[in-house]
Amino acid sequence: MSSVRILHLADVHLDTPFTWAGHGQGRARRQAIRDALRAAFDLAAAERVDAVTIAGDLYEHDRVTDDTGAFLADLAASIAPISVLLAPGNHDWYGPSSLYARTVWPANVHVFTTARLTPVTLTDGFTAWGAAHTGPANTPGFLDGFTVDRGGIHVGVFHGAERSALPREGVEKLPHAPFHASQIRTSGLHHALVGHLHTPDDAAHHTYPGNPEPLTFGETGQRAAVLVDVADDGTVRRTRHVVSRTAIHDVTVDITGLTHTDAVRTAVADQTAGLTGVVRITVTGEVDPRLDVAPDRWKPDAAGIDALILRVGDLRPALDLDAIATEATVRGQFVRDVLAASLDPDVQRRVLGTGLRALAGDPDLEVR
Repeated sequence: MSSVRILHLADVHLDTPFTWAGHGQGRARRQAIRDALRAAFDLAAAERVDAVTIAGDLYEHDRVTDDTGAFLADLAASIAPISVLLAPGNHDWYGPSSLYARTVWPANVHVFTTARLTPVTLTDGFTAWGAAHTGPANTPGFLDGFTVDRGGIHVGVFHGAERSALPREGVEKLPHAPFHASQIRTSGLHHALVGHLHTPDDAAHHTYPGNPEPLTFGETGQRAAVLVDVADDGTVRRTRHVVSRTAIHDVTVDITGLTHTDAVRTAVADQTAGLTGVVRITVTGEVDPRLDVAPDRWKPDAAGIDALILRVGDLRPALDLDAIATEATVRGQFVRDVLAASLDPDVQRRVLGTGLRALAGDPDLEVR
């Protein structure tokens, strides 16, 4: 058997709602995912791979449209006769009414439809074993009790959670179809091309590519389409190719000590200069409670930026409130009363800011 070349993807999440982006930008983000996937298929054709594998969460089951099915079928047909192997995950689970079942796929597409690993021969002596989630939850581990039943080189393609990696994904990531890395080799597989965990991981015997297009803020690691060259002894060589169409930036601006909104706007502009794509800006720091930090007052010039998300983060009052509280004045009594109240810190900041502005004669008493 000669070496086999595969382009591996997972966690594409077509038709994601992107509620954080708003209606217009949500649509732009969904188009960016399509553009990234098209770039990955163009890469597959250029690299003359033997197969493209997509290990689950290709789309969002509850939101997907038939237009997306037609897009995917057309995309797969564009690289024929390269095989496209689709292993449904928990977000795009396989069922009789699923997009997988109702789409008319070209001949080069194989959709795995059962919750057990089944074989597809890619070339003589090389078998891909894939499986599907058939519901949105409670899918057991595909490797539990599984052993290959033939010779040659074997690669798994499925959507599942490698247990040791779960803590870094956060508590919200459920262990759908869980497995231990050690099960890959004991099952007879040489490698597993997997999805579900969005943090990229090129482990010894499995590969998580990560979502190819950014889905949210705070993502780390090089998410990519992974070109996997499988040698005739089952060893792999991986090359990551970034296909994302959009950069996402999470910028925190410390405005401690700034005394007016023009200074805040300048600080924000300085830290976002030259950025493109989607930018989330959070202002933090110790400031005079009377400083107007409403986002519309410090919103930077959006030239070159596709979308701006503006937030007021952890702001703490910079006034010497203890000193003010000793004053035998209405202002002093007000501060004493607020500090004595059991208020959430952010609510306390807002109450102090609004009240002190009022006592200073500021006509703008909008709570912020």
